[in-house]
Amino acid sequence: MARPVTLFTGQWADLPLEELASMAADWGYDGLELACWGDHFDPALGARSKRYCEERHALLAKYGLKCWSISNHLAGQLVGDNIDERHYAFLPDGIKREPKAARAWAVRTMKQTAKAAANMGLKVVNGFTGSPIWHLLYSFPPCLPGQIEEGYQLFAQRWLPILDEFKKNGVKFALEVHPTEIAFDIASAEAALKAVKRHPAFGFNYDPSHLGYQGVDYVQFIRRFADRIFHAHMKDAWWGRGDGTAGVFGGHVDFGDPRRYWDFRSLGHGDIDFEEVIVALNDIGYQGPLSVEWEDSRMDRCHGAKEACAFVKQVDFPPSNIAFDAQFDR
Repeated sequence: MARPVTLFTGQWADLPLEELASMAADWGYDGLELACWGDHFDPALGARSKRYCEERHALLAKYGLKCWSISNHLAGQLVGDNIDERHYAFLPDGIKREPKAARAWAVRTMKQTAKAAANMGLKVVNGFTGSPIWHLLYSFPPCLPGQIEEGYQLFAQRWLPILDEFKKNGVKFALEVHPTEIAFDIASAEAALKAVKRHPAFGFNYDPSHLGYQGVDYVQFIRRFADRIFHAHMKDAWWGRGDGTAGVFGGHVDFGDPRRYWDFRSLGHGDIDFEEVIVALNDIGYQGPLSVEWEDSRMDRCHGAKEACAFVKQVDFPPSNIAFDAQFDR
């Protein structure tokens, strides 16, 4: 049986959940990966109330949909980042707009998200970690001796208590490996795992779109972290198409700008080889959902989401349970 195809609701949080659920069902999705913003999922309420969680499931079931994971990228980002004015847009009313209060809210919220996932009967929360050393990516002035390692230790210091809460609740945290996070390629993902001493609750939300344009082998990533792929996003990107004026770092131009060297594309319209992705996911025995994270600045999102659902269902296939040449044995 092929894996369920879900839609991540983060890019749709401007719509009420019920409206989106109706649309997603019409497009052919099997479920939704609920974002912890908009009215889609409230982790504080979910941590307090199993009834709220049951109501979320019931709303989805009304449209024939299920939920296999929730995602809290916004709070997670504030845990690890060096907080500045950009981050305050993620805060709810009533939280003081200063770094200490913002981080305290983020830590509390991520712990609540673990409990809320457990109350939902889920095993995975996806999200970001933030990074105290992303600004040191291009090391000039040269990084001081030990400065990068200190950043990883600070990440571990901030996240280990949260991961312990996840473990206590029987839930895993899946970092979406992504520029601006503590892990953004294979080397940094290995360093992050080492920093948290391979904590059993820490793994990855696999998303090839954030690896390909960097030149990272996005299929090798699956095989390298076979036991840590807790969830999978399906998202496409193309690269090498710009006019030569804005490189891989983006040139401070917006997504959709024709000068960009790379951009996200609706599934099937970019450069990611999804057949090889599916083969690798089959090889490691991944049985979770394939969740469409739809992003394409040049395409109507409703058209794209419907098309993307059909694309994933067409490209996915179950692994074989026999040797193809076994029939030649006597």
